Amino acid sequence: LIRETADSMAANGMRDAGYKYVIIDDCWQVARAADGTIIADSTRFAHGIAALAGYVHGKGLKFGIYTDAGTRTCQGRPGTYGHEEQDARTYAAWHVDYVKEDWCNATGLDAPTQYAKFRDALAHSGRKIVFSICEWGHNQPWDWAPQTGNLWRTTEDIEDKWPSMLTNLDISAQHSKIAGPGAWNDPDMLEVGNGGMTDDEYRAHFSMWAMMAAPLLAGNDVRTMSAATKTILLNPEVIAVDQDSLGAQGVIVWEPTPELQVWSKRLKDGSIAVALLNRSTAAAKISANFWRAGLHVRSASVRDLWAHADLGTLKNEYATMVPAHGVVMVRITPTT
Repeated sequence: LIRETADSMAANGMRDAGYKYVIIDDCWQVARAADGTIIADSTRFAHGIAALAGYVHGKGLKFGIYTDAGTRTCQGRPGTYGHEEQDARTYAAWHVDYVKEDWCNATGLDAPTQYAKFRDALAHSGRKIVFSICEWGHNQPWDWAPQTGNLWRTTEDIEDKWPSMLTNLDISAQHSKIAGPGAWNDPDMLEVGNGGMTDDEYRAHFSMWAMMAAPLLAGNDVRTMSAATKTILLNPEVIAVDQDSLGAQGVIVWEPTPELQVWSKRLKDGSIAVALLNRSTAAAKISANFWRAGLHVRSASVRDLWAHADLGTLKNEYATMVPAHGVVMVRITPTT
């Protein structure tokens, strides 16, 4: 499964679009050796984790793995508690590039302290490894995680449902000021292509994660993507907004009603990305005023990032109909 995933990412355009990591989750580990070294499942991973990481690297991709800050993982496998330095050295020896650390079976532990231990262990491992903190926002990670990890979950696990996506969006949106290059709010993986939402809803999901400068972690089976799913996940103009080097997280700048929102995200070249989000069950017209969105100009050129079409030079505002449970996403560039 993992090798086929890497094969597909290398062949279907995902790697070239910027998806760099293949990350395995819980249940790869079964026990610890007498000296405490973590042991991988020899049946499911017959050639070992290092060999699997090598295979992924051979496809021009990076490899990620999972652990837990507590005594056991969420599925009851060995956690990293008390073995932080040892596990970090093991992962480095396996040429791991990314580690997600969960927060199950951690009763009585202090999250900032435990995650700092593993941060330091990774720093001493001799290998540059991305550190993903996953305690679901339970311990106010926005107060301490920017100094500890590269990304931190702000929410509970996402579900492949429109209300769940919106809940995670709303929670993560509250913490825009702390996000920046190398340290990101993580509203959880993308559900695009898993079947629980419509294509309009998936476009909105993908657009809003890009507006929040969120990590884009595909949570679908990339080996069997439909053409529609591929079009969403590989949209280069939306990905460029997410990956913009300024690293600003987008914010809500206007809500004509509670279900109609205008979001704005500052970009490195002086332009802005604007998302017109319709959370309601009926199509609606939404307007984005340039000044309110953060561009203090009277005229600007507008490009639709889903239609891949230039809409011309407009004065003062951009307005359009937005489908129910849908989004229109544009890039607005000052003309003077």
